Amino acid sequence: MIAPSPWVVRHLPLVPAGGQVLDLACGNGRHARLLATAGYAVVAVDRDFAAISGLQGVPGITALQLDLEGSDWPLAGQRFAGVVVTNYLWRPRLADVCALLDSGGILIYETFMVGNEAYGKPSSPDFLLCPGELRAVAKAGGLREIAFAEGYTDSPKPALRQAICAVRE
Repeated sequence: MIAPSPWVVRHLPLVPAGGQVLDLACGNGRHARLLATAGYAVVAVDRDFAAISGLQGVPGITALQLDLEGSDWPLAGQRFAGVVVTNYLWRPRLADVCALLDSGGILIYETFMVGNEAYGKPSSPDFLLCPGELRAVAKAGGLREIAFAEGYTDSPKPALRQAICAVRE
C-alpha cells in the first residue's frame, strides 16, 4: 500500500480530536487507516466496491460505496470535524465538499494540477487544478487558509500537485 501523503500527515493534528472525519474518494483507504489509528471515527467513501470492501470491518472506519459524481449529493446535510481528499477532483462538488465542515473543521485537500500531463496521468484538464484553484475554492466556501502549496514534487512519483489546509471558523 502507498504511504499516506506527507501533506495529510503534516496537517492531521489540526483536526479536532475525537471528531468524525470523512475520507472522500478514499481508494484503498491509506488515509482512512491513518485517521482511524489516530483515534478519529472515519467515514471512508468511494464508488469502487473493491476498494471499499477492503475497509469493511477495520476498527474505527465506516466504509460506504457512494457515487460522488451523480446528480444527487449523497453527503448532503452531513458535517465532519475534518475532510480529507487526495488524488481526486470533481469540480461540480467542490462547494459541497467545503460545506461538509463543522465549525472548527479542517479541510485537507491535495491533488494534481495543470502541467501534470508532462508526468503522466491524470492528464485531462477536467482533472487538473488551475494555479491557485483550491485557494479560491476554500475562500468561496467560507474557509480560512492555513497552508497552501503548489508545484512539482518527486514523491511518491514526479507530478505537479496543489494542496490546501483550511478551517471553517
